[in-house]
Amino acid sequence: MTKVLITPRSFGKYDDEAFQILKMNHVEIVPNTTGAVLSKDKMKELVADVDGIIAGVDPLDAEVLACAPKLKAISKYGVGTDNIDLDYCKEHDISVSITKNANRNAVADYSFGLMLAVARRIPEISDGCKNGDWSKKVAADVFGKKLGVLGLGAIGRGVIHRALGFDMQVYGYDVVEDDVFLEDNEVTFASLEDIMSECDFISIHLPLIPQTENLINKEMLSKAKDNLVIVNAARGGIINDDDLYDALVNKQIYGAGLDVFQTKTPKESKLLTLPNVVVGSHTAASSKGAVAKMSLMAVSNLMKNLREKAMA
Repeated sequence: MTKVLITPRSFGKYDDEAFQILKMNHVEIVPNTTGAVLSKDKMKELVADVDGIIAGVDPLDAEVLACAPKLKAISKYGVGTDNIDLDYCKEHDISVSITKNANRNAVADYSFGLMLAVARRIPEISDGCKNGDWSKKVAADVFGKKLGVLGLGAIGRGVIHRALGFDMQVYGYDVVEDDVFLEDNEVTFASLEDIMSECDFISIHLPLIPQTENLINKEMLSKAKDNLVIVNAARGGIINDDDLYDALVNKQIYGAGLDVFQTKTPKESKLLTLPNVVVGSHTAASSKGAVAKMSLMAVSNLMKNLREKAMA
């Protein structure tokens, strides 16, 4: 019988169709029963005799993968593969797939929601009212402002489509310039420096790779307007958290919305102490629709790759 480790806690939570597909294919499921992201030691224990893994953000580096001699395929529940040693997988003929675009609308919604929450000070005002402070608080405008989108993949494009409804002037930054998309959506392709100096809002949708690590740092933040709102629902590490904290404390920029952090222990981040920072628990993709879609896609990808390995 095929054995599959499933680590994401939300997998199949709102629709059991993904579990039914595994059952029909006589798959023995190894569940994550901890209620948390698995540690490296726990991963080493659980991967020992599995044929496949449906993986969240749990560690799958070479040390962990070396403990999985039967492993044939990894299906990432999401799109970021920075927790997976892809070189090891290639060397050992382990297929790796992602649930591309499954959560694009959920993350785009959340990213735009972060912009609104920070600009209009929504959490701050709500908390104040609940604690007896019913004073009026002046906030920033969103409609008609300039938005820079860093990363023009499916999620970045989703944010742009939402921004057009707010009559925003949009600037885009990516390694690839798609002239048709830019023209159709009236997006100005620009350098990172120009976006930092021109825009009122910046939304980040880049992968975390060596070229993007610490991309938003002290130097870049020094170019920003003092009314800038920056949001990141992509990957921690793209923004240097210490530099962002300094920029916020010194009022170089207006505010930030963060669903991800540079530090592995975000509960200890200084950014949590600031009233002009709205934070999330890496939850942008966690809508019921996205969870169901990612679960089905993850299972489909895994079963396809396992079948191909069996026939090879």
